[in-house]
Amino acid sequence: MKIKILLALIIFATQNFAQSKRVADRYYHEFSYVRAAKLYEAIYQKGDSSAYILKRLGDSYYKNAETEKAEFWYNKLTKNFKNTETDYLFKYAQVLRSNGKYQKSDSLFLVLAAEDKMSSLKEEIENESYFIDYSNTKEKRISIRNLAINTPYSDFGGFIINSDETYFASAAPKDSRKQKLYRWNNQPFLNIYMANNYIMPLEESERDSVLELEYKTLIPPPVNTQYHESTPVFTKDGKTMYFTRVNFDGKKLKSDKGETINLKLYKAKYYKGNWLDVTELPFNNNDYSIGHPALSIDEKTLYFVSDMPGGFGETDIYKVNITEDGYSEPVNLGSTVNTKGKEMFPFVGEDNTLYFSSNGHIGLGLLDIFQTKILENNTYSKAVNLGYPFNSKKDDFSFYLDKSSRKGFFSSNRDKGKGDDDIYSFIIYDDPKPEICFQTITGIIRSKHDNSPIAFAKVKLIDSKGEVVKEVVSSEDGSYKLEEVPCGDRKYVVHSSKLDFKSNSNNITTTMKKGKVIDVDLTLAPLIIGNQIVINSIYFDFNESDIREDAEYELENIVIVMNNHPDMIIKIESHTDSRGEKEYNRKLSDRRAKSTRDFIISRGITPDRIESAIGYGEDQLLNNCDDANRKKCTEEEHQLNRRSYFYIVKGGSGVDIENKK
Repeated sequence: MKIKILLALIIFATQNFAQSKRVADRYYHEFSYVRAAKLYEAIYQKGDSSAYILKRLGDSYYKNAETEKAEFWYNKLTKNFKNTETDYLFKYAQVLRSNGKYQKSDSLFLVLAAEDKMSSLKEEIENESYFIDYSNTKEKRISIRNLAINTPYSDFGGFIINSDETYFASAAPKDSRKQKLYRWNNQPFLNIYMANNYIMPLEESERDSVLELEYKTLIPPPVNTQYHESTPVFTKDGKTMYFTRVNFDGKKLKSDKGETINLKLYKAKYYKGNWLDVTELPFNNNDYSIGHPALSIDEKTLYFVSDMPGGFGETDIYKVNITEDGYSEPVNLGSTVNTKGKEMFPFVGEDNTLYFSSNGHIGLGLLDIFQTKILENNTYSKAVNLGYPFNSKKDDFSFYLDKSSRKGFFSSNRDKGKGDDDIYSFIIYDDPKPEICFQTITGIIRSKHDNSPIAFAKVKLIDSKGEVVKEVVSSEDGSYKLEEVPCGDRKYVVHSSKLDFKSNSNNITTTMKKGKVIDVDLTLAPLIIGNQIVINSIYFDFNESDIREDAEYELENIVIVMNNHPDMIIKIESHTDSRGEKEYNRKLSDRRAKSTRDFIISRGITPDRIESAIGYGEDQLLNNCDDANRKKCTEEEHQLNRRSYFYIVKGGSGVDIENKK
């Protein structure tokens, strides 16, 4: 017997959870997110902490712009359910950002990307303010190109001089003869090449084009040798080249005490079509590497990368001043730029921005491209990730932006490339602004009770995703206007609400007609009329007093009104029709009145605010369907007598209301 009772209780609890959930869902789908949230919280307090309830709680507050409460529930969701969908992780990151928790928000965005969850959120992540997004407006976009000259070997870099010549590094074999291989990656050694650059239109769109390279040629000795040369940069007059080479004196490689062959910086001069006079820079050292040069805008500072002792990490970025007497002592750029990891491939743009690659700052993958502003006091702003499309899950480096700040190169070993490292070109475009087409939605909010206009009602325009895109308040004459609604086949919901009224909605679809005015009038049913809280009839199953799902939905309006008026006291009356015995009907209606009272109390209303809950059976019929005529009456006439009243005894309007029916 105990087992049967226990099973019955479990079944009842399960059914009750499901019923309450359906009621909450109904409010949620009607955009009544405040009511929905309260119901979901009540369900949670009763023990249902499922992902579904946590999601709905977070969403109810998220859609109502209550970001702190949304953060609370999204936090519970992500902690309790490790496989939370990407969309909810993204929303969690958004509310964290909105609440000023930028570091945690940024970390979450980066986790999304690093775990290959970026695909479904690419557009949103691109627009997040952590990343410098070169295409963050509808009028701006980037054209990316994997260059045709890339090979199955390592190709990287890119530096334009004389407007049509680009220099880069490649490990492609010099010719068909057998060559020495670099044991690190089993590829030929790097050499510096020059190619002609040109703008190539794309077939898909006349407005789009890409930066391409053609006719590559190997730079002859003395710049290139049988070992590594790479990362060339040039002075603006095109007469001086700085580049990286392994420690090779022209006859043999030199190593440090640990048998490591380090990198060094060299420069060459341009004479009558040839690069000559290759000299080693004086601050090189056989015991550590110095490479990856970059010049400041005024060409008075040379930046480079080194693993010299005393740095912050594996490799740091340094600088020296270029003077008439030579070069100053190297200076580390400091902890704003350098980390415990690797900082590499510096480049200074025309706006005095230092670009570099790092695996020590928070990024999307391995090496990522970052930027920092070079400030007047020889300090640097916070390093910021360039984001997609420049960065990926793999290595991204060797960023270059030409003097127009419109086109350039970066290198990457990202998926779907042609080889080990590939060179990508990019062009930043400004699209012509399209002609903007807007429509207007207007209407009047009226009372369903007497058709009078309702002032100061909220009117929201909600898109197909359930997001509020516009919100206004009705004027004293009940009128409202939602302006600048985009044209097109767009579906919206116009939703209106006001304190002590039932909300109402209407669906609309915009068209392509510019300037069209769409009229949407809405009526709101008042919840307080005279001395009553008025709701739709609540129904009970035959011969039962349990609160049904449809009754729960209606009784929430009583709870809302009483919460709106904390001093309000009510009394409940329930009535039946004449069918059945009088005494039985009186007892049945009394049970229903008290069941109704208990439900309202279960929703947080204190018992002392319900003065009484009494059933009157068939004692107060509204028509002549009494015992003598009950067989003559229709079902509709009997239904009129099955009703409940919620009389306001005190409060609500600020004065006591006479205790009357």
